[in-house]
Amino acid sequence: MPKNGTIFLARTLHTTLSSHRGPVHVVRYSKGSAKYVLSGGQDRTIRLWNPELGTEIKTFSAHGYEVLSISVSHDNASFASSGGDRSVFVWDVTAGVTTRRLSGHMSKVNVVELNDNATVLASGSYDSTVRLWDLRAQSRAPIQILEEAGDAVQALHVGAATIISGSVDGHVRTYDLRMGELRSDFVGQPVTSVIPSQDATTLLVSTLDSHIRLFDTTSGKLLNDFTGHKHSSYRCRACFGHAEATVVCGDEDGTVWAWDLVDATVLQPKPPPKVHDKVITWAEHHPTDPGEMITASADGTVKVWRHPKSSTP
Repeated sequence: MPKNGTIFLARTLHTTLSSHRGPVHVVRYSKGSAKYVLSGGQDRTIRLWNPELGTEIKTFSAHGYEVLSISVSHDNASFASSGGDRSVFVWDVTAGVTTRRLSGHMSKVNVVELNDNATVLASGSYDSTVRLWDLRAQSRAPIQILEEAGDAVQALHVGAATIISGSVDGHVRTYDLRMGELRSDFVGQPVTSVIPSQDATTLLVSTLDSHIRLFDTTSGKLLNDFTGHKHSSYRCRACFGHAEATVVCGDEDGTVWAWDLVDATVLQPKPPPKVHDKVITWAEHHPTDPGEMITASADGTVKVWRHPKSSTP
């Protein structure tokens, strides 16, 4: 058994979810212990799944272009989505309809992220801006526009007092909203995902030079560098494994890699298994279950991976 028995490679395929027609760009877990999954794809739909049963519960159809990003609210009652429409959609899960459409971006919206209580939404676009929206206000205009990026914004994280963005211009920008300060860290390659640790002391950054780097969020110091996977052309999202003891990422060959967080060694088996037929666009660990994670791929499938019950620590 690999270290702690907590990594993807110790898991077995539990379910394949495959109603999408074409690439799946994003897949997100519901919040808390509830086990539901939302996926968005090239076919312009968002689909809600019960991964335990492998069944599709509902299809959300309003996008006129591909769906690139989804962010779920803290109470799972709503979610936001974005894509090629140049707008941000806010949805009521039960009713299955949009409650808001927020317009203003000049090009496709690559990423949306809600804050912890779903009152503020941030959107990042191919137009190189990040726009902030107050979901409690009647106005549909953004409350702030961040224009520092020199190229498309691909990744966002919204914290209690900070917003972190990753751009194709090779910068990770951290906005301190309380202090009104900006720190820009030059990584040097297009950024495709930014994932903070739970205590917000470190930041996992994926880039198109086949590197995943771990940074200290306070100083910007490079703490570790994870390599071996192929990631040079497409957006691939990395994630922390259970208890943040590992790093997991799918690559452009359909292979899933896992590394030890501390020494950055590739975990067995080596070479890692090919589990999708095309590029793996997304990897996400379940927020509370130590034995489960999901991957999404351009092959049109979402796969749910789970430890055998006897192996789960």
